[in-house]
Amino acid sequence: MAWLILILSGVLEAVWAGALAASDGFKKLKPTLLFLAAQVLSMAGLAWAMTHISTGTAYAVWVGVGASLTVLWAAASGSERLTVWRSVLLVVLVSSIVGLKVVS
Repeated sequence: MAWLILILSGVLEAVWAGALAASDGFKKLKPTLLFLAAQVLSMAGLAWAMTHISTGTAYAVWVGVGASLTVLWAAASGSERLTVWRSVLLVVLVSSIVGLKVVS
């Protein structure tokens, strides 16, 4: 259960990062509220997961999931280009996250 909560918290990290960008410096209400809610839930999930998973592993997985999904969302929305090298590095990052789960 801790791993599921950790992954969902990483997904929420990507949500709050996207909402933060969409909030235009907290000038837009809906993205700002989404940012606040997603950030609180993401941090709470990370904190809970860290009671069952070592701090270093939990944090690395949380950041890796959030960063990967943030890059993929930016590419899907057209705000960033997904080059071959970026794709390769995302595969390495996700493989590292899976590796951390396997060795835990």
